[in-house]
Amino acid sequence: LGTRMNASPEESSGACYTHAHNIPPQAREYRAVLGAALTAAGLVNYPTEWWHWSYGDRYWAWSTGASSACYGPTPMRGETGG
Repeated sequence: LGTRMNASPEESSGACYTHAHNIPPQAREYRAVLGAALTAAGLVNYPTEWWHWSYGDRYWAWSTGASSACYGPTPMRGETGG
């Protein structure tokens, strides 16, 4: 899809952006297919990372205009919630 996951803008010359123009045509096509499928399922993309899709979190709520997120933070392993 044009870059490895978690590639920074610096190391990828900005190719990590979802709608980057400096990626091969096949990668652009695959990103479009991925985007169409995930958007149809209700997920939203974080546009600076083609691999970063959200559903139910604060970013999703903000992006969709939902009144609140479906999910809150999850405690790290070994921590207690609260």
